Amino acid sequence: MTTHLVADPDATGAAIFPARPEWLTLSAALADEVPVIADREDLLVTIAPGAGSGAPACFHTTRALIEVDGNYLDVDPATVDPSNVSDRARYPVMWGLLTHECAHAKHSVWELPDDVSPAVADAAMQLEESRMESAHIRRRPDDRHWLRASTTNLVLADFAGSPKMTKASAAQAAALVLARVDGGVLTAVEAAPVADVVEEVLGTDTLTELRALWQEALATADDDAETMIDLARRWCEAIGIDPDSDAPEPGEPGEPGDSSPSPLAEAIGRTLVEVALAIADEAPPKDPATMAAAATAEEEAASDAAEAIARTVFSSSHPRSGYGATTITGTRKPTTAERTAARTLARALSTAATRERVTVKSTSPIPPGRLRMRGALAADAQRAAGAMPTAEPFTRTARLTAPTPPLRLGIACDVSSSMRHLRGAVASTAWILAHAGRHSSVSVESAAVIFGVHVRPITHPGRVPAEVTEFAADDDWECVGRAVDSLDGALGLSRPGAARLLVILSDGHFQGDERPAGQKRVDRLRAAGCAVLWLTTSYFDDPFTGVTVHQLTSPTATAAAIGHAATNALKAAVR
Repeated sequence: MTTHLVADPDATGAAIFPARPEWLTLSAALADEVPVIADREDLLVTIAPGAGSGAPACFHTTRALIEVDGNYLDVDPATVDPSNVSDRARYPVMWGLLTHECAHAKHSVWELPDDVSPAVADAAMQLEESRMESAHIRRRPDDRHWLRASTTNLVLADFAGSPKMTKASAAQAAALVLARVDGGVLTAVEAAPVADVVEEVLGTDTLTELRALWQEALATADDDAETMIDLARRWCEAIGIDPDSDAPEPGEPGEPGDSSPSPLAEAIGRTLVEVALAIADEAPPKDPATMAAAATAEEEAASDAAEAIARTVFSSSHPRSGYGATTITGTRKPTTAERTAARTLARALSTAATRERVTVKSTSPIPPGRLRMRGALAADAQRAAGAMPTAEPFTRTARLTAPTPPLRLGIACDVSSSMRHLRGAVASTAWILAHAGRHSSVSVESAAVIFGVHVRPITHPGRVPAEVTEFAADDDWECVGRAVDSLDGALGLSRPGAARLLVILSDGHFQGDERPAGQKRVDRLRAAGCAVLWLTTSYFDDPFTGVTVHQLTSPTATAAAIGHAATNALKAAVR
């Protein structure tokens, strides 16, 4: 097995003098990137053709030096920009080798004792390969792609010649290939050819025993040398090797005069081909900066589209009747019960807005305040030394009231024919909410729309309607996505700066692509911090995923449920 870890303090690394200065530039650029990957600030990197101390890559533990053989780069080193995450997809094998050695630098902390036998040392190093890679991807999951990309070269390099059908070779294949499946780097399907041949050579019982050992190794701490040595000794005993003997050559014995690859070698080859094909089809990890920029651009585009829809919905004048589907039928005077409900809800919102006082401690060089002797002595010492006193020996405690956030409240009501029984309750609730905000000590901005074939406003943002707007519920379509966009654009439900609540009244039985469109918009609002309350009337309703669901039992409960949700949104806004 090749050596990825060089612990010899006298080892100086490969004396590589690249013919092109670009290799030196690239080495320095890689050294700038490895601190993030290895979580270490002291690492140096050398990449050049022939580096690696006989392996594709290696890590010198005593010199904190990573070497990578430049022959695995496969692109012009002058064109490489490792600081650009997207650029790494051009050279996945080299970046995988670098990542593998960074994993050694971070997680291969334990050291082999001086008196350990070669057989045990070799077994321990075989188990370490999958153990430290598993530990690395638990810390940096996206690096799994790069570790997989380097597996082909590392596994082939770790076998001396073509592996034969011996227990030593089969056990080595199990440690280097099958253990990587349990470690999360390879998949069981990819490793299946090796698993079949290894089981044939070792037998089911021995393979089961080895699997228990490598699974125990995967759970071993980075600095637990005692456990790793114990596992290595038990590994040798399981395959019939004296732990105190020299390690056998994994390439022997074989059939005399037979130079054809063994079934084990062929199985390893098939597995590595499967891994290589899978890597070619996998999308590499994305650049966080690129993803953030794309997410920002997408959010800006969604906000612009929502504002455009809001202008269309809330600035248009719709006839009260006879205007096709989604019809506003008229207005009426609010009832005494509705006026009472508006004031009751206003009191509930005002109560929800009451904030406990927050204790804030500060220090000062002068009174008033409580004198801290440590600070006073520090100030005396500074004055005695002729320095300007900077100590602040007095402490003060102030109790401040946290500000109450405003509330932005949007209501969208489904007016398809299946929702006809709720139209009166929704019209009443929209008016109650608009007036509750007017009487509450909380600044409330609300708007309500109905959605069917079209989207129509029934209360406008910033306006308190004198009368209750009534509407029909006879539509055969539900434009829920457009309804959510109109409320977002009008009220800024996706923008921070206030407690935000979206209320949807619907049975959730949408046609066409309206359901995925609405779910996407609701997910966007929830990700931005907007609470979403879904009011249903039946057990068989189908609300969106991730929303808070409340089943209505009476028209009065509509306003109560919204008031409770608004209270929770106000509380969450100041956490």
